[in-house]
Amino acid sequence: MNLKRKALGLILLFGLVSLFGDIIYEGARSVNGPYLKLLTVNAVTLGLITGVGEFLGYALRLVSGYISDKTKSYWLLTIVGYGLLVSVPLLSLTGIWQVAALLIIVERIGKAIRSPARDTILSQASSQVGTGFGFGLLEVMDQIGAVSGPLIFSVFFMLVGKGQVGIAAYRKGYSFLWIPFILVMACLIFALRRVPQPDILETENRNKVPDRLSKLFWLYTLFTFVTTLGFCSFIIIAFHFKSAGILTDAQIPLYYAIAMGIDAVAAISIGKMYDVMKSRGKNHNAGLSLLVIIPCMTLLMALFAFSRNLNFVIVGVLCWGIVMGIHETIMRSAIADITSLKKRGTGYGFFSFSYGVAMFLGSVLLGFLYDRSIAMVIAAIIIIECLALAVFFWMRKEFMKEVAYEKA
Repeated sequence: MNLKRKALGLILLFGLVSLFGDIIYEGARSVNGPYLKLLTVNAVTLGLITGVGEFLGYALRLVSGYISDKTKSYWLLTIVGYGLLVSVPLLSLTGIWQVAALLIIVERIGKAIRSPARDTILSQASSQVGTGFGFGLLEVMDQIGAVSGPLIFSVFFMLVGKGQVGIAAYRKGYSFLWIPFILVMACLIFALRRVPQPDILETENRNKVPDRLSKLFWLYTLFTFVTTLGFCSFIIIAFHFKSAGILTDAQIPLYYAIAMGIDAVAAISIGKMYDVMKSRGKNHNAGLSLLVIIPCMTLLMALFAFSRNLNFVIVGVLCWGIVMGIHETIMRSAIADITSLKKRGTGYGFFSFSYGVAMFLGSVLLGFLYDRSIAMVIAAIIIIECLALAVFFWMRKEFMKEVAYEKA
């Protein structure tokens, strides 16, 4: 079979896995904030739960990435990690906030186990079709699920009726997620049987990257940390929508679905643009210039999403979706371009660790500030993203040196 065709087939299969997987955990994430509020959780505790979950979901990738490089057990780690998605439909069996919080955190741990291994497999496949396009295509399919999941809850809550949306209704909504969980595991097994050795898809000499983590990689990781520190999780934004009475329980997941739709459009567009810039610049680092969009758009998101004006909120949700689209495409595909295959799992692990630490600290900080003043939340995000811009230009100076060196 033609390698390019096989690679595209594998990307599409992983796209289906992500589609069904996102129906599960993005559907749940769109309502976890309001659900925990019903279970009497306050904003600080919510921020702590979110922060711990995100921290473990990214920090543990440092370990799983290292293990994946050492053992080459990419498929095993991927399947085990997706298997822990079972924790989400299990939310239908509890109405105790401590148990619900634990299950939410377990889902994040599953993502930590699977992500470096899965992304390494995907980077090998996407080398045949372009890293930006490969990860962008995956993200488009991913976001079909990310839109569908919240819509399931939104439609269900509309059918239940505004006055009847209580703990029982949320638990019933979570129970619908058993079906996509079964489909996730079925697609994974089929993908494994079809391409048991994905390393055969890696193109030879894709880039001249040494078998070590370079200075550019560490600057990239620092940029990731700073810009993510100021990026607010949707669970806190949803908490704001409910607390301020801006949106109803049925509208919150609907707006999340809209953000996921914007995410998909941004992902494939930015991903393709990333590949074009690499091709025109004749350098695998040329597309990194697009990363400047992240801090700029995150800053705008803060100004609009925490407003009490519905029109501003819509703009904020759109900005949030664009930033997520870039996070899931070129931020991930860039790791494949600045690391060698021998260090790629480790590279994804370090990248994810910095991301996780930033999400943890950012969630706790913004949750703490929200209980005191929305203006303080907005000011904190603006300051952090201005620092991220400074780090970006430092990083840009470094990769431009490499571009000039390779052209010489």
